[in-house]
Amino acid sequence: MIIDYKSPGTLEQTRYEKIHSVIFDESKEASRIVANEIAILIRKKQKENESCILGLATGSSPISVYEELVRLHKEEGLSFSNVITFNLDEYFPMKKVDTQSYHHFMHIHLFSHIDIKPKNINIPNGELDFNKVNSHCNEYEKKIKKLGGIDFQLLGIGSTGHIGFNEPGSNYSSLTRLVHLDYTTRNDARKAFYGIENVPTKAITMGINTIRKSKRVVLLAWGQNKSKAISKAIEGRVDPNVPASFLQNHKNATFVLDKNAASNLTRIQAPWKVGDAKLTLESKAKAVIWLCKKTNKSILNLTESDYNENYMSELLIHQSPYKINLEVFNKIDRTITGWPGGKPNVDDKYRPERASPAKKRVLIFSPHPDDDVISMGGTFDRLVSQGHDVHVAYQTSGNIAVSNSDVLKFLEVFSETSKNVKNRYQELIDILKKSNEILDNKEIRNIASLIREKESLAATRFIGIPDSNVHFLRLPFYETGTVKKSRPTSLDSKIIRNIISNLKPHQIYAAGDLADPHGTHKVCLDILFDVLKSIKEKSFMKNCWVWLYRGAWHEWEVHEIDMSIPMSPNQVLKKRKAIFYHQTQKDNVMFQGDDNREFWVRTEDRNRAIAKTFHDLGMSDYSAIETFKRHYF
Repeated sequence: MIIDYKSPGTLEQTRYEKIHSVIFDESKEASRIVANEIAILIRKKQKENESCILGLATGSSPISVYEELVRLHKEEGLSFSNVITFNLDEYFPMKKVDTQSYHHFMHIHLFSHIDIKPKNINIPNGELDFNKVNSHCNEYEKKIKKLGGIDFQLLGIGSTGHIGFNEPGSNYSSLTRLVHLDYTTRNDARKAFYGIENVPTKAITMGINTIRKSKRVVLLAWGQNKSKAISKAIEGRVDPNVPASFLQNHKNATFVLDKNAASNLTRIQAPWKVGDAKLTLESKAKAVIWLCKKTNKSILNLTESDYNENYMSELLIHQSPYKINLEVFNKIDRTITGWPGGKPNVDDKYRPERASPAKKRVLIFSPHPDDDVISMGGTFDRLVSQGHDVHVAYQTSGNIAVSNSDVLKFLEVFSETSKNVKNRYQELIDILKKSNEILDNKEIRNIASLIREKESLAATRFIGIPDSNVHFLRLPFYETGTVKKSRPTSLDSKIIRNIISNLKPHQIYAAGDLADPHGTHKVCLDILFDVLKSIKEKSFMKNCWVWLYRGAWHEWEVHEIDMSIPMSPNQVLKKRKAIFYHQTQKDNVMFQGDDNREFWVRTEDRNRAIAKTFHDLGMSDYSAIETFKRHYF
């Protein structure tokens, strides 16, 4: 299968779109298809005895494409002997041997695993003297032009809408050059450099004009964090402040998206505007909530005119406005409960959770040691106070998110407790004093893990569960000592399978928040989903419900919510205090993404915003609300 280019906006569904785009459920399948298109082009050029000129990108988006190309080389004999590559960009200054260099990235993920000729690899040189950069950029352009231009250009997109390092404000006719990096771009890269202060302020990049002359352009975008930039580039006007929008003028450009990256496109966000009004209850709820925001009305106050004047008359073919309003109102209202474990001895027909058994075994999975209280601290507290047997399992150690300064602080305290301890830890103290980077030292990593575990125990004790109900899994995929993690293996799955099988829970809570900047949440969720599929036929799983929470990065959209847990002002304060026990993750957090608010602030803001949204829609007025979506496996 390959992607067939279609002129954008030719179908009713895509009439707002100015760049051809294809949406996939999962990025892995999309990556496989893109890699296949590249492979077909390479083989075609081989048959014609011609070189294949590829423009290549770095970052997380193309990694799966490169993995598939490596597989095609090793398992299906795809040769790269006729391939000449030009990379989009490189930091400046940057040594090739540095792990953050794109030279290193490309060799780790692609070049070292295929038969490409070293002389055919072209990457901007970040090691040059400053006064030689301009000449180098000119030569880069000349070389591309001499070869007849780029046959296939692979792109990613930054959260600002940049392509390559063409930052907002880039010129349409720009060529390969040295640029100053936007703060947001540097902030997005800070995890790889262990802090924004270590990210270079400059980079060498292909220009917009260089990219747009490519014969074929494919841009990859995965995840909700890219959704705003994607919608601006595809549906907005051509704007230098959204450099990817320049691709609207390209005659063979395709954006390959997963459903999260595409979530702000009109055909996804407001499908009724393009004649795609699916009459499921969830889709009707999505439409009605959108209409409420558009008209500034509550659900039950919407009129026939409101529907007709806002592209939604199709919804009225089968139902009156009154019936639609009432149906959607009831759907949302029935998600609200103060009993996340189910209210005993009541008719549970319209309640989100079962009344029986009255006391449930509950297993809360937390990707990092703090996600539980950040995302569902109020619900956690409710489950404990209502007498359920609550367990929490911290899937990873979270050790790389403990700064060297915090580890040093603890070690210096330890070292003062006795002479023997001081002698033992003095070497580690000396190491930490000399380095600002995350260190590949097992003993230091173990201390960082213990710090986070003890912070977690302080929080869970505060909530009121015994230490025996707290499980630190330390999944192996995470324990690399670096930001880059290993691929999960059967051992990771075995650990998750064992704890579920041993506890036989009636409820499982897990993080469905896939926008975290390090991707750990998604890996943890993927492992859990695979395990659930493998054990779903076991008898104890027939009575197990799975609830997904969000909160650290995003909230569920209202139409997606299946259970809503209101919090009183006192419960909000208790949740805040539980978060405060994670002291190393307060204030200057190492991996907090593009939201500079502290975790307790951002989660309170989101919980209060959800409560306000519910009130605006016509529900009761609550201080804050935590929300969940049920996962069916």
